[in-house]
Amino acid sequence: PSKALLRAARAVFDAHQGAQFGLRGLEAIEVDFGAVMERMRRLRDGISHHDSARRFRDQLGVDVYLGQARFVDDQSVEVDGTRLFFDRAALCSGGRAAIPPIPGLAEAGFLTNETVFHLTELPPRLAVLGAGPIGCELAQAFARFGSHVTLIQRGPHLLPREDRQAATLLQSALLREGVEILLETKVQRVEVGDAATGKRLHLLWKDAPLSLEVDAILVAVGRTPNVEGLELERAGVAYDQQGVRVDDRLCTTNKRIYAAGDICSARKFTHLADAQARILLANALFHGRQKVSSLVVPHCTYTDPEIAQVGLTAAEAEQQGMAVDSFTVPMESVDRAVLDGESEGFARVHLRKGTDTILGATLVGRHAGELLSELTLAMTSGQ
Repeated sequence: PSKALLRAARAVFDAHQGAQFGLRGLEAIEVDFGAVMERMRRLRDGISHHDSARRFRDQLGVDVYLGQARFVDDQSVEVDGTRLFFDRAALCSGGRAAIPPIPGLAEAGFLTNETVFHLTELPPRLAVLGAGPIGCELAQAFARFGSHVTLIQRGPHLLPREDRQAATLLQSALLREGVEILLETKVQRVEVGDAATGKRLHLLWKDAPLSLEVDAILVAVGRTPNVEGLELERAGVAYDQQGVRVDDRLCTTNKRIYAAGDICSARKFTHLADAQARILLANALFHGRQKVSSLVVPHCTYTDPEIAQVGLTAAEAEQQGMAVDSFTVPMESVDRAVLDGESEGFARVHLRKGTDTILGATLVGRHAGELLSELTLAMTSGQ
């Protein structure tokens, strides 16, 4: 559903930018937020059957049991009173939004990347806690819809895992679009006000006290694995706050039980979970020896400009003791980007020093996620 929201926000932005292409009268366009959300829900409903329990049961021949599952021992689970025995088991219970222990936050109420799609009215003032991919994407989208958005980050940078210049370019874009950014800021507590004042956040901004009044709070500080209630101890499956412990072949500490996706992966991407599921099936059922470490995993933050990354950044290569040669092409030197009015960004490739082996690449631009595939293909084919 987030992609439907981001697409609508991009349409709003493009309409406001029509003057540079000689179009007049689009600057005064109004956003019907209710219609935006209705479109998202309608489209989501239309495609939801692909992942429905009914399709798996009726069309794919899968026995489906709905309910809380828990291990009885190392060879059986119980679901809503029914005991199921297994030769192999796969833990794929995913993750959920991590909620920071901020006093008053629960009482004030908050949104996550799941519940935000229940909104029917645009919050006039929105605080976004966390400047990772989800926080940055939704902060920009709601600002484009007309919310006054304040993006709050404990660290000194947006997107701390991405190329530093890429994150800086995005920060400039967000500021231009009216997003207020508070870096090195800690939320100390939240208070509930009346209908006029909404919610008040008490902040510590670079060691200085600051208060902020908003109508809604979106929590986007990361993900936490869904391990509660599974009674993994009974099955001899080790886990911690980061999730279930697995080896490179996705086997847990119980050799008959495997795991894939957000419950065990440090990188929480849908497409990575899908790739891990394929590895899990090969290894658990067909005596495969496939390794997660052999995967080349691209990812993209769908802000505007997009930030797409595959392999290592220069900083990560340096941390691993690898010397690199980096080559950067600014989008402003690409004729097509200039003609499309999309000259903000760059393409950067890191090679192992003295060779033509690609260690990683970062693309920043309007269509970075689509352009990254060719570099990913080059890396997977050993070019």
